[in-house]
Amino acid sequence: MSITLSPWNRYPKISSEKVISWTDRTKPLPKTPMIAYANGRSYSDVCLTSDGTPVLTRPLNKFIEFDRQTGKLKAEAGVTLQEILTLVVPQGWFLQVTPGTQFVTLGGALANDVHGKNHHSVGSFGNFVLNFELLRSDGQRLVCSPDTNQQWFEATIGGLGLTGLIVWVEIQLQPINNPAMVVQSESFSNLTRFWDVNSKHSSTSPYTVAWLDCAATGRKLGRGVFFAGRHAGALNTYPTHPETTKSVPIESPVSLINRFSLKAFNALYARQPTKPEGFIQHYIPYFYPLDAIKNWNRLYGKKGFFQYQCVLPMESAPEGLNLLLKDISKSGQGSFLAVLKTFGDIPSKGLLSFPRPGATLALDFANRGNSTLRLLSKLDEIVKDHGGALYPAKDGRMSSEMFKHSFPLWEHFSESIDPYFCSDFWSRVSR
Repeated sequence: MSITLSPWNRYPKISSEKVISWTDRTKPLPKTPMIAYANGRSYSDVCLTSDGTPVLTRPLNKFIEFDRQTGKLKAEAGVTLQEILTLVVPQGWFLQVTPGTQFVTLGGALANDVHGKNHHSVGSFGNFVLNFELLRSDGQRLVCSPDTNQQWFEATIGGLGLTGLIVWVEIQLQPINNPAMVVQSESFSNLTRFWDVNSKHSSTSPYTVAWLDCAATGRKLGRGVFFAGRHAGALNTYPTHPETTKSVPIESPVSLINRFSLKAFNALYARQPTKPEGFIQHYIPYFYPLDAIKNWNRLYGKKGFFQYQCVLPMESAPEGLNLLLKDISKSGQGSFLAVLKTFGDIPSKGLLSFPRPGATLALDFANRGNSTLRLLSKLDEIVKDHGGALYPAKDGRMSSEMFKHSFPLWEHFSESIDPYFCSDFWSRVSR
């Protein structure tokens, strides 16, 4: 029986009859072309293989060990960040780095070296990976750490699942007092003002992120709302988070995200009341606002959407972001999920890790076919001209030229690829 798989943005999709569900971490790998598919939360074909066998790793979902005194946690690669947080937050621990959804798996977070709102203060996810087990197609089981099997450690962190099957991962958590966050919100009138607000908060707040209005033009180009946060200290009471979530019950035949809905949403969001003095908020709505809407990807219709995330070096970011936002606004294909933040200078552990010093912009675009692809290619040229890079975990159409420009160590990395592992992404960009 055929099964259809896709990333979270629902583009591209593949049908496969050669699916393996991986339930036992002690099993050997088959001798067949393959790639791991976990919870499908990337926005790219890094987890898809049209010609090979998708290996479903979500069933690898057991906790192995948790030291409540030191905050060291070891779990199988299919365990989600949500499952980790449910276990550790009541015991005074939290993830060192988390992306914008808690539904990614531990193995997926490692394979894409995910980053969060606190990259400027701690770096990316791989910096807190203590060790992991890598199962190779030749039967080798390599326990990898910064000091043991270092080649495989550096290649697998951010290595897009190509070096073998990640079986389990041990990470270091950070201590917290409670589930609460202290959050400050502040609006800024344009892109120039963003840099001032970001500079003010980045030195004092471990978590920073901004939402941008992609429909704004002229003197309002790049206006938005900035959010700075930190874990709360000891509190007598703190907010709880309701378990109920809203849901998009069916897939729309066409995208509900269009020029008119974007303009209305952005105008409304830009005018929301802000609280520069700060307020207390549960960690879930701060870190994972979209997780509150189940199946929100259905809003984009059957054709899905493209996510586009780039990073520009700090010296070229003001000019480059200005050009990107002008072209996006002019196209009428703006994103209602436009996120801007800055990366720090803490180096990543992985050879193909995306985060690097600079400013990173992430956007969603409804899939309108050739018109959207032309816009994204135009954005590519701006990113390339300004010395920037694209994020493989969020790009289902990146060209080989743009990939090699973004990751100059790609040939060195390719020496560590398992001969039986290949994704549609790698087939496309390594040509």
